[in-house]
Amino acid sequence: MSFFDYIIDELKAIFKDEGVLLFFIVLPLAYPLIYSWIYNNEVVRDVPVVLVDDSHSAMSREFTRKFDASPDVSVTLEAQSIAEAQDMIGHGEAYGILYFPKDFDTNTGRLEQSHVSIYCDMSYMLTYKAIMQSATAVSSEMGADLQKQLLGNHTKREDEIATKPLEFDEVPLFNVTGGYGNFILPAVLVLIIQQAMLLGVGMIAGTRNEERRRNPYPTSLRGWRSWGEAAVSLSGQSVAYLMVFSVMLAWITLIVPRIFGFVQLVHGWDLLLFFTPYLLSCVFFSVTTSSLVTYRESVMLVVVYTSLPLLFLSGISWPQSSIPGWWQGVAYMFPSTFGIRGFVRMSSMGALLGDVTPEYHMLWILTLIYGCIALIVTKLRTPQ
Repeated sequence: MSFFDYIIDELKAIFKDEGVLLFFIVLPLAYPLIYSWIYNNEVVRDVPVVLVDDSHSAMSREFTRKFDASPDVSVTLEAQSIAEAQDMIGHGEAYGILYFPKDFDTNTGRLEQSHVSIYCDMSYMLTYKAIMQSATAVSSEMGADLQKQLLGNHTKREDEIATKPLEFDEVPLFNVTGGYGNFILPAVLVLIIQQAMLLGVGMIAGTRNEERRRNPYPTSLRGWRSWGEAAVSLSGQSVAYLMVFSVMLAWITLIVPRIFGFVQLVHGWDLLLFFTPYLLSCVFFSVTTSSLVTYRESVMLVVVYTSLPLLFLSGISWPQSSIPGWWQGVAYMFPSTFGIRGFVRMSSMGALLGDVTPEYHMLWILTLIYGCIALIVTKLRTPQ
């Protein structure tokens, strides 16, 4: 068979198999839209909070009014005790408690320090962040107002200097929205490419292995390919996969972020150069892994159980410096690790190719390693 025959055969295997078509086309098209739509709000709003007010004072009511006016939280319930409020949180009716002790207003009148307590459901970090930031902002504002009354200054400038002797400006870098979508989506989008390719290629290999078991070659016809034939076969398969996933990659990394308004600081030429070894390494990695697939369905289990660990190992959701060395070594085996790290820097930080040189070089190294292994696998595999 010629080089073009292998390309045509592989494209036929892709578009005639509904399962493979699902993973090669539908999954890369649909999953980015679903994930982006879910995280499009970026931050949580109107997080329900339970009020427990044992103070029943004008100051506690003012604090509650300002706290409820925040766009991030909403005081939707009121309880008579902490135990009752905890029961509401346990039933999922709220995510936090705003508690005022009996001496809240009395201590302030005595020029003593008053306390307001915040209890948060720590199982949801975004809700915890919304409640804590809102309470801290209100506490700082009311504390500054009380300080101004006690100082008795004559001008607003004196009040500003007294309450804020050190002024600061908070300037978010890169993720200017401070949203969860801009934080996690670039990593997820790159990982989808590797996992979708692994699923599709593994399913094709599993199908062919099942057919070989049903219709085995006669012993006299069995034999290994020559190195030249193996190289032509692998090249044809690779080109077929690249033709499909080049389009999917453009859709995932360029079009989807623009549809949902995510931060996009990529430079087209640098992105093309960076993703060339990423796609190649994913292709050869998928071909290598497919040699272990005996049944077409078995590859699904592998992908399901590895997707979340691979996202964590990339260093995007947990600092890379805090990942144990042994696990970092495991992460180096997967193209997604360096693809995610490089793309996040290029997309969210505006990095150029020269700024992601370590990741770029590692992708070429993985391309070479998995390319050699895939060639050996292809040579040893019985011709179809």
